[in-house]
Amino acid sequence: MGDSSMRDYGLAVPHGPNMTGQHVATADIGDMSGNEDSVFRSLLLPDDSYDENGVYWADMNIAKRAAFVTKVDNQETRKELASIGRMIKADPLSPISFYFRNMVIPGAGLLLEGYVLFSIGNVKPLLQAGFPGCWSKYTVCNKTWTQAVDYLEICGIIVGQILVGVVGDWLGRRWGLIQDAVIMFLGLIMLTAAWGVTLNGWVICYVWSLFFYGIGVGGEYPMTATSGMENAVGSGKVSTREDRLHRGRKVTSAFLMQGWGQFLNQAILILLLLIFHGGTSSPPYNRTLVQWTYRVSFAIPAVGTLWLVYYRTYKMRSASKQLQIAKKKQSVTGYDVQSLRLTLTYFGPRLIATAGAWYANDVFFYGNKLFQAEFISALTSSKSVMVTWLWNLLNVGISLVGYYLASFLIDNKLYGRKWMQIVGFIGDFVCFIIPAFSYHYYAKGPGVNKFMAMYFLSSFFNQFGPNAVTFLAAAEVFPTPIRATAHGFSAAVGKLGALTAAVLYNYIDVPTRFKVVPWFGLGGAILTILFLPDTTGLDLKEQERRWAHIRAGREKEYHGVAVHPKHLSMWENFRGVSKQYNAEEDYRQRVEEMRADWEAAMARRTEEKEGAKDDVMDDDWSSEVSTFFERTRGKGGAMRSNGNSLRDANGANIDEKKVDL
Repeated sequence: MGDSSMRDYGLAVPHGPNMTGQHVATADIGDMSGNEDSVFRSLLLPDDSYDENGVYWADMNIAKRAAFVTKVDNQETRKELASIGRMIKADPLSPISFYFRNMVIPGAGLLLEGYVLFSIGNVKPLLQAGFPGCWSKYTVCNKTWTQAVDYLEICGIIVGQILVGVVGDWLGRRWGLIQDAVIMFLGLIMLTAAWGVTLNGWVICYVWSLFFYGIGVGGEYPMTATSGMENAVGSGKVSTREDRLHRGRKVTSAFLMQGWGQFLNQAILILLLLIFHGGTSSPPYNRTLVQWTYRVSFAIPAVGTLWLVYYRTYKMRSASKQLQIAKKKQSVTGYDVQSLRLTLTYFGPRLIATAGAWYANDVFFYGNKLFQAEFISALTSSKSVMVTWLWNLLNVGISLVGYYLASFLIDNKLYGRKWMQIVGFIGDFVCFIIPAFSYHYYAKGPGVNKFMAMYFLSSFFNQFGPNAVTFLAAAEVFPTPIRATAHGFSAAVGKLGALTAAVLYNYIDVPTRFKVVPWFGLGGAILTILFLPDTTGLDLKEQERRWAHIRAGREKEYHGVAVHPKHLSMWENFRGVSKQYNAEEDYRQRVEEMRADWEAAMARRTEEKEGAKDDVMDDDWSSEVSTFFERTRGKGGAMRSNGNSLRDANGANIDEKKVDL
């Protein structure tokens, strides 16, 4: 096995379809003692994905699968609770510090982004109350520029998502993360200091400051998703339990900080209004009060963003490690154009799913935010900004419940990503379609309490569904070299959905919105069913191993779980991709790949006497594995005995002596 791109992606190897219930993936390896067999099984068939007979969890029938998954989850829960217990015993506050290190800090950029991004909608009622001639009646300010607040912010986000997505795959995740933080910090300074000779001039300055800040916000999406995911995977040969069982939770735990950003912004605005309005919240609101409230609300996250610049510069030096490893295997130094071309060729339908579903979701998500004032006006006749903010605070709190429940269940193999997204879309569809054809009954008549419940439920289903899953899946279903680009593109198409809502809502009234919006939820569910693969429980390194075969032009020689019907979309299964899945053949391939790694390590030990000890330690071969390969040297399997040398995607022979392990 000569191609370095075809090895070193971990040892979580699949087992094939178990139709009889008697299948054992390690059968017919030959010359393997009982102890050696046990070691190979522990490496290749981790007990969180395979049962004691070597049966992959997705090959079990429904009853056995439920029992196996429940058993593994319960064992993992007990381990985590025991670990938390030990932490509390050693230091009662240590679980809190652990949560901040592993969830809050990785999601700090999204927290700050959520704070500022949604503050625009939150502060708008206050600006309308303080500057009615500019924000409501348009007698002082140009209406086009005032409405551009909704448009240009989203345009800036789109630019950032595409630009920083490419930069993240080109220069690295760390550079993209630092760039985002710097742009957001400068944008916050601009927002805090925005001014103009006239009110209209101030609006123009405010709008362009939002556009600039939006570029940094857009970059946060691909950078946070890819760096968080790749950090969970690890860089060793053996894939991590953290990747298989908690990868989704790790990424969504960072993503849900966006919800806390929304919550903190609304809470701080409420406090600032009370402080600068002398402890009361009733109108009228003078211009000085409005200026102090919104400027201080922007100055507060500027301090946190400056700290973020420092942290990413000096504390996240290894953020690009996985990307560097992937590029090194392919001898790529800049942007991997070939990977982009192959991604479009092999994973184009996945891009349709991630981008299209994100578009549908953002019509709901941002549309919901844009007309929340109209919703609240249906519940109360009060003209107080404080009343609007308090209702919104409740709505954000309900959204946070959805965020956390999504993080809790997104890795559950019996539910997981795909079903979560489908259920979320359908839930939003139902919550909007019911009042669509009886709007006045629900919004103005006796059904107002039901209307309120459906609106809040739509916020819940949006977070406990497509908003969390689109963020994760847009990075997870694509290979490492092009992951940030694909995520950035999907997120940018999503923001076109937000732009669609912003433009559309200026031309249709509220009852019509309820008739238009639900169909995006139904469309998102259909795209998910047809084109989105379910990567719940899939070893991400196994997916990278499949990509290595594609990159080498030998896609059909890959037989592992990345082409298991469970982990492919309906469209991919229809095309017959799952027919490549063959557990016995794949197991033999994996053993031979391990043999090639071992032989290369032994060759390095012979050629480099002084560095040999360190190399062998790095490869970490167990005595049983080394003994088996030594005893069976020269008895390699089909992959090496057929006389065919490995070729790259262009058909060139790959020199085994140049393999970089």
